[in-house]
Amino acid sequence: MVPEPSAAFDIERLLVAMRPKLHRYCARMTGSVIDGEDVLQDALIKAVEAQAGAGAIGNPEGWLFRIAHNTALDFLRRRNRQEALRSAEEVDMIVDQLDAVESRQIAATSLRTFMRLPVAQRSSVILMDVLGCSLKEICEVMDCSLPAAKAALHRGRAQLREIAGEPEDTPQQRLSDADRARLGAYVAHFNARDFDAIRALIADDVRLDLVSKTQMSGKAEVSRYFSNYSKVNDWHLVPGLVEGHPAILVFDPNAPDSKPKYFVLLRWSADKVATIRDFRYAPYVIDGAEYLV
Repeated sequence: MVPEPSAAFDIERLLVAMRPKLHRYCARMTGSVIDGEDVLQDALIKAVEAQAGAGAIGNPEGWLFRIAHNTALDFLRRRNRQEALRSAEEVDMIVDQLDAVESRQIAATSLRTFMRLPVAQRSSVILMDVLGCSLKEICEVMDCSLPAAKAALHRGRAQLREIAGEPEDTPQQRLSDADRARLGAYVAHFNARDFDAIRALIADDVRLDLVSKTQMSGKAEVSRYFSNYSKVNDWHLVPGLVEGHPAILVFDPNAPDSKPKYFVLLRWSADKVATIRDFRYAPYVIDGAEYLV
């Protein structure tokens, strides 16, 4: 987040470049890659609306992070999970220098684990240890003093070390029989490229969100989406779960042992597909997601 020399900047280009990094922050603040994308979209809309009246912006990237931070806090308040943003005790301590191994461990921490930290600790650890921000940048994003940022970072790191030593007790999630049958049928037709059969499964008023690309509504318009998939061969679909939600995991057929590239969420109504949320053009969303094939 290095300030640009000029206050003038191309916000559309900046939003495209910053989107994956902003999503990493929002996902870890909300504890969900899906909620993180919702927060990110809200933040980007706010940024576009605010730019005209913001005057000279010396550090556009820092300005975007501040908007994303505040939007994430608004989201957490709505979920009734808001905690104290600032530490009541501002201790002027030296921030520990982490070695490369511990830095990688923190960056790989699950989203669910980050949610166990108070908001100020969570934000400071994500900003420094996941996104590589400086203490000065953390203070700007969180709107707090340097001692408060140091205290939050120190305590957040300490709590993550404690959590790392605890046994994993998360229950194994599984698809319900109904979801397995519905997803299985959809995936089987898709992999067989039987898109006429897929069109028979979607509602007349189906809505499509091709995240970071476009939105469509109605069976006639959404049918073009399936036509576009029929023209490429870089996908193989598998039913699964993403953060406990029934989902379709998309793999590269030329790399069968690799991780999924992205995922698709479906919502059903009266045994018809009512909404499709496809992350093909937002592959960053699966970064850090908990998924199960």
